[in-house]
Amino acid sequence: MDLQQKLAILADAAKYDASCASSGARRKGGSGLGNSTGVGICHSFTPDGRCVSLLKILLTNYCIYDCHYCVNRATSDTPRARFTVDEVVRLTIDFYRRNYIEGLFLSSGIIQDSDYTMEQMIAVARRLRQEQQFRGYIHLKTIPNANDDFIAEAGRWADRLSVNIELPTAPDLHHLAPEKKWPELHASMESIHRRVIDAKAERKQRRRAPAFAPAGQSTQMIVGATPTPDREVLHTADALYHHYRLRRVYYSAYSPTQHADARLPAQSPPLVREHRLYQADWLLRFYGFRVEELTPEHAPNLKLNLDPKLAWALEHRHAFPVDVNRAEREMLLRVPGLGIRTVQRIVTMRRHRAIRLADLQKFRIPRRRVLPFVLTADFNPHAGRLDRLDLEDKVRTRSRQRLLFEAGEEAHRGEF
Repeated sequence: MDLQQKLAILADAAKYDASCASSGARRKGGSGLGNSTGVGICHSFTPDGRCVSLLKILLTNYCIYDCHYCVNRATSDTPRARFTVDEVVRLTIDFYRRNYIEGLFLSSGIIQDSDYTMEQMIAVARRLRQEQQFRGYIHLKTIPNANDDFIAEAGRWADRLSVNIELPTAPDLHHLAPEKKWPELHASMESIHRRVIDAKAERKQRRRAPAFAPAGQSTQMIVGATPTPDREVLHTADALYHHYRLRRVYYSAYSPTQHADARLPAQSPPLVREHRLYQADWLLRFYGFRVEELTPEHAPNLKLNLDPKLAWALEHRHAFPVDVNRAEREMLLRVPGLGIRTVQRIVTMRRHRAIRLADLQKFRIPRRRVLPFVLTADFNPHAGRLDRLDLEDKVRTRSRQRLLFEAGEEAHRGEF
């Protein structure tokens, strides 16, 4: 099999891995590159909006595990291929020199055992850094149950490491991927987390101390392969953020494959569910919401027809409208349509003068979403509604009086 055929197979096999992000790391010596597309190239976006293109491939799609939801499971009849270390290095450098990519995302099926596979992936990163002087972004997918020494070396060469949690709960994992153990996955995450903290502490004492995975770690979980509700999914994600300080939890909607196991659903969940989970994830991380608020016991799944913040606001109408000149920042963040930057601008501006409706319009807020939930110095939707009702009553009263007057005049003239 030639290199082009391998690339077609292993790039296509990598598309199911959603945890392809490149934020949080900067390496000196890299030059600005274009965003050309091609086989195996994916696009990610940094927090500042910059688009970063990555070569996204598997080292191999052979695997000794038989995870029922995975297209590369041992019993699958998918075409197989395997890169050598030299081939991955050559592909990465060739794509980089042609300005197609700015980095590498490398994952792999498990061949022989976890340590052997991890050693092969580390060899790719080490050769890129040492022999090729590659300063681009590298994201390595950590193999479950790999030796802790391999994790330590991987973090030396890679900008980001990730361990896939795979499924939302331990029973789900035992049901669909019995060869993978929940404690082992968490142990790998804990090892990465501990080493990231130690490296940061050491760099505060010695500026030239080596960094360890400066872009942190991430994970991915599949949703829709089991009947687990969104409440449990978000509880797992929230715990991972708090315990291991993950940069991101990626949610991947289950995608049915040929000859799938009978225990798996025949259809994938609505893609909008994946979108709602990302929205809820953002609210948990940056807007001060709790899992119980977004998915209470009586409604454990997010509403598909409403974004989570709007759904919460409609369920708590007694808390609105919010006075933008007096409300706490935490409450302003709960107003549908107000983002973190807009809230910060409001808090800064109101220190100097009262905020009016025209000021909010300058912030380019989505008016139809925001105005029903806020008050300003010159705008009160409830007062305006009462004024309109009073005016309508006055118009009806005057019309009635006019009719009575005209009827009286006609009766006086004997024309009634």
